[in-house]
Amino acid sequence: MIKRHSDVVLEITAHDAATVENDLNTAVDIAREHAVKERRHGILVTQHGYTSYTVAISRDVPYGQTHERREQTAN
Repeated sequence: MIKRHSDVVLEITAHDAATVENDLNTAVDIAREHAVKERRHGILVTQHGYTSYTVAISRDVPYGQTHERREQTAN
């Protein structure tokens, strides 16, 4: 499931690998369309858990690039 929080933040929740991959690819494509229009920022994909991700336009990522990161959990 892709939940749009705004034009620049999408949340992905899925419980099987195929759906995660498909939804992430779709969300990155949506974010890329928006990023290309602005030509200022790149895309950041963050894994929050095995079934939860966000895809966002980020000023911390150079235009034309997509970065991935895992959210660190407190021990």
